[in-house]
Amino acid sequence: MSLNLNKVVLAGRVTADIELKRTSSDVSVVSFTIAVNRRYVSKNADAQAQQQADFINVTAWRSTAEFIQKYFHKGSAICITGSIQTRKWQDQQGNNRYTTEVVADEAMFVESKSDASQGSYSPEAYGAPSFSSGANDAPKFEDVSTDDSLLPF
Repeated sequence: MSLNLNKVVLAGRVTADIELKRTSSDVSVVSFTIAVNRRYVSKNADAQAQQQADFINVTAWRSTAEFIQKYFHKGSAICITGSIQTRKWQDQQGNNRYTTEVVADEAMFVESKSDASQGSYSPEAYGAPSFSSGANDAPKFEDVSTDDSLLPF
């Protein structure tokens, strides 16, 4: 059996304002970069965990692209799920060029309301969609007997 899995989950900050573009067939697309912190330990004697940032290229299509462009801007915290894609092309001089990027399937907010109230980005301030189930809508669970004699093992 062959196992193939290409799933990426990244949380970081958008590095520049996002511009929505359209293909010749009127498909929405955005390409942007997110800065994602990574911890590392220095090789010196007093090795302490420090952080470095990786800058990850992301591309999103259609409604995902429109959502990202509408609700995220430079400095916004964002969580992206998607897959890694590599492409090869030739530049104007005929040299082979390669790029690796994340193709986003989903984009999510990661900042809390308290972060937003301190001057950070607020999904509510931009009319972002949200979901909250009320206490009456929550599923009703019934107690389960803890009698070990009912367990099959």
